[in-house]
Amino acid sequence: MDLLANLLVAVVRILSLAIQLYIYVVIARAIVSWVSPDPYNPIVRFLYNMTDPPLDRIRRTLPLQFGGLDLSPIALIFGLYFISMLLNSLVYRIAFGH
Repeated sequence: MDLLANLLVAVVRILSLAIQLYIYVVIARAIVSWVSPDPYNPIVRFLYNMTDPPLDRIRRTLPLQFGGLDLSPIALIFGLYFISMLLNSLVYRIAFGH
């Protein structure tokens, strides 16, 4: 049982790290969107390709634009933090029986 619990904890830590890295990508995309980026720049294209699908879904579901300010990246970051915390707490409860 300890081996399975440790494996589960390791998998959730890797998922949490992936979520954290994706949050940094969302932050970088938000910062890049404040300036006039070159749309043909490979970094800009990567940032937009990685973040547009979830941001577009959030924009369709929740209209979070106020005075030209798009708050959908903030909603995505909050959602990702929530998912990460939920995963961590559930797995630790399952793995260690607390």
